[in-house]
Order: sequence, then C-alpha cells, then structure tokens
Amino acid sequence: MAKVQYFGTGRRKSSVARVRLIPGEGNIVVNGRTLDEYFGYEVQKREVVRPLTITETLGRYDVIIKVQGGGFTGQAGAIRHGISRALLKADIELRPTLKAAGFLTRDSRMKERKKYGLKAARRAPQFSKR
Repeated sequence: MAKVQYFGTGRRKSSVARVRLIPGEGNIVVNGRTLDEYFGYEVQKREVVRPLTITETLGRYDVIIKVQGGGFTGQAGAIRHGISRALLKADIELRPTLKAAGFLTRDSRMKERKKYGLKAARRAPQFSKR
C-alpha cells in the first residue's frame, strides 16, 4: 500500500531543506535525528513547527526533513518555508492562513559580497589623518 506523501522545498540564505509530509502522528525528523536533538534553541524549534501550529495540523503529519548548508537559524527558516509549501500541496485551503503569516514568501536576503579596496563588504581600512 502506497502512502500519500507531500513534498516541499524551502530555502533561506544558503540553506536548502527538502521536506516530506506523511499522514501520521506528528513525529518530526531532521537529518535522521529528532527535532529536539538537532536544534539546541527553543526559538528554532518553535520556528520549525509554526506553520503546523497556525494551520492546526500539528498532530496530523509526520515530517521528514533533509537540510543542508548554512547555519542553524538559516536551516530553521528553510525548514519553515519547506513545511509551508508541503502543507499547501496537502490542502490548498490553507493558503490564506500561510500567506497572511508570510510563510510562503522566500526570504531573499543574502550576504553582501566583499568589495576590493575594503576589508569586508562595507568595512573600510582604518583612516588616519597623519
């Protein structure tokens, strides 16, 4: 018997998360580890489950996530984006709720490149009059 699965890809900064939603009892697995094992801070755990809580689908799906690149905060944002997209495929009626919360918009902010003549993106060498 083939189970129904919903896929979503989320991105934030340099992180990419591939999310699978499977009807189940609410287990969340990130890179083979539980959510509590993978993320140390409570803020990041809450960020990951926010799409499920605002749509009231927290116990209805098992979430399997593969995430790579970036740091923990960027990964949490990518997972949130991926879960939101997967929920949209599962139930199109959730779109207004997710859209109002801003979870369907890809956060396009990236690190600014370093420019020549400067020490960093905007940091100039120290100036001395003499």
